[in-house]
Amino acid sequence: MVLMGNTTRRDFVSGLAAALGCGSLPLAWSAAQERQQSRATAAGAPARTEAEYDRMVKLALNENPYGPSEAVMKAMTDAWKYANRYGYPDGGIVEAIAGHHGVKPGNVLLGAGSAEVLKAADDAFLPDHRKVVGVQPTFETVYRYATNSNARALMVPLRKDYTVDMQEIIRVTKLNARDVGLIYICNPNNPTGRVVPKDEIRLLLDGIPEEIPVLIDEAYHHFVDNPNYEPSLKYVLEGRKVIVTRTFSKIAALAGMRLGYGIAPREMIEQMRTVTYGSSINAIVKHGGVAALKDADHDAKIKQLNKEVREQTMAELRAMGFELIPSDANFFMVNVRRDATTVGEEFRKRGILVGRKFPPMDEWLRVSVGTADDMRRFVAAFKEIVPGRAG
Repeated sequence: MVLMGNTTRRDFVSGLAAALGCGSLPLAWSAAQERQQSRATAAGAPARTEAEYDRMVKLALNENPYGPSEAVMKAMTDAWKYANRYGYPDGGIVEAIAGHHGVKPGNVLLGAGSAEVLKAADDAFLPDHRKVVGVQPTFETVYRYATNSNARALMVPLRKDYTVDMQEIIRVTKLNARDVGLIYICNPNNPTGRVVPKDEIRLLLDGIPEEIPVLIDEAYHHFVDNPNYEPSLKYVLEGRKVIVTRTFSKIAALAGMRLGYGIAPREMIEQMRTVTYGSSINAIVKHGGVAALKDADHDAKIKQLNKEVREQTMAELRAMGFELIPSDANFFMVNVRRDATTVGEEFRKRGILVGRKFPPMDEWLRVSVGTADDMRRFVAAFKEIVPGRAG
């Protein structure tokens, strides 16, 4: 288990110290420091010019390479007439989300991407001296968005097969029950792409004190095709202290437009609402989101394309002798057997953006699934960058 304090998102910092019998990471980075670190080390950093960016193969940030559906584009185009207004009709986005999931509008909190909802959960449930429990590595936004200087994260290492050790999460939570303000589970997990089985989600909720909130981040759930997985919205309907977050950034291809949401019991939503900025979401994407919720055929098409291209690419890398982690998401991880940042820089030189490093998995490269052409370019570059490693 790793004890982690307060930082901003993106890059893990290194360093060890004794704390509760585990490693401890120092935590006070400014936004400027984070931007500087990202520019220096992130293989997926934006290109310098628009033309350069457009030429890049973008496999770094788990985006949908196909873009929004025609229905979503039309809805957003039609909503441009509200661009000069504050009190515009928003298409009924909250009501549409609530209806889509069978909950009340009071159970829904909008965010500029689901990351804003994660930030709201941090601010609402992690006052001074409270702790968040989760795994390492994962999408560390909840850990790093904790704004109070005394907030800490208790991070449980993944198992050797890169699955979540739920029994250990329960143990750590119980051991620190008086101080735990939130448990965070990303399902499927980012960066590994592995699901947390439905039985283990139930095990977690039945095994911890019922007053401790659990945030289940389902940003990638649309891509899952695994019988051991199920969405966790039913626990909200049961009245559990569960927050489920979703995003339009992935399957709906609206990453640059920024729209996500959380679903939770009304009292939890109200608690988070007090620490959010209600005007952070634009008129265009709200209308696009309503259209996206109705476009089940498009979702199914994207899911199938993603699966076909992902499995084909992973099969090619396995045939070359490389180890990969089974994935149920729109990305996968491959062991390149050397520092992932160095490898990422080599891909960038060839016009391909790939994922950053996720310590402690320093030799594992996260690769977003692009189009078939994108992945052909990736595999060709892979053979140049990591030669003679098969067998």
